[in-house]
Amino acid sequence: MEGIVKKSTGSWYTVLYDDDKLIHCKLRGKFRMDDGKSTNPVVVGDRVIFDTRPGDGTGIIIELLDRRNYVIRKATRLSRQKHIIAANIDQALLIVTLAQPRTSAGFIDRYLVTIEAYSIPACIIFNKHDICTPEQKKTLKEMISAYEPLGYKCYVVSAVEGTNLDKFQKLLRNKTSLLSGLSGTGKSTLINAIDPSLNLKVRPVSRAHKKGKHTTTFAEMFQLKSSGRIIDTPGIKEFGLLDFEAWELSHYFPEMRALLNKCKFDNCIHVHEPGCMVREEVEAGKISYSRYLSYLSMLEEDDNRR
Repeated sequence: MEGIVKKSTGSWYTVLYDDDKLIHCKLRGKFRMDDGKSTNPVVVGDRVIFDTRPGDGTGIIIELLDRRNYVIRKATRLSRQKHIIAANIDQALLIVTLAQPRTSAGFIDRYLVTIEAYSIPACIIFNKHDICTPEQKKTLKEMISAYEPLGYKCYVVSAVEGTNLDKFQKLLRNKTSLLSGLSGTGKSTLINAIDPSLNLKVRPVSRAHKKGKHTTTFAEMFQLKSSGRIIDTPGIKEFGLLDFEAWELSHYFPEMRALLNKCKFDNCIHVHEPGCMVREEVEAGKISYSRYLSYLSMLEEDDNRR
């Protein structure tokens, strides 16, 4: 029978089939990914073929069907293994907070580069607007003005006060959406706010460290009453990039991709080469300096890894 992986705990998989039926499955004993470098061969969102096991009501996943797309990150910067977050996604939503906890621009850019690499549309959801200081609200406007022209739609919401939740809910309709973000940014609270029947567990941010505590321990897909599916994922502390060539990285920055073939040298990596159009645009203020710093940081990380 065919189904969709709704939840993965590492050893057991909850598979949704026939629209509303669930079965707990394990992998077939010799089930392996082709490259052998993934920490998880089957992920939430995967379409699979399974057999039922007589007697105990569980199943065995015997085949992984072709993926339309997927999102990968490295568990740590030093690890060579990759961790697939989810598969068969229509859009990726990054939940961002400027306070309790603060999401850095570098983290946002690292996430967007990964999503760009897999050609998945991305949006940025700025949550906890209700606790932002005037200075943080000013920063928020600056960030929106930097990201929206690049094609990243931004939404400002508050799960506590209900600000713009109607727009957030409309964004999710009839789509499978991946929700990601640092621990404590309020992913589960947002989901509860638009569909209280799901009643996901939430925990407050640590007062001492102003950082979130993990409440979501495994990736899981939820069916919304208003239509659409969301994949809630554990909070991420860091987002290790996959291996790439130095010349390739700029292709995942839309503002740099638009200048492709306009530099003097075809293999320009936009650091110190003469006749670099990207650096000229940065100096002219046409490319965000913050984004350029993120780019340089990712290049340096790749150099160190090599």
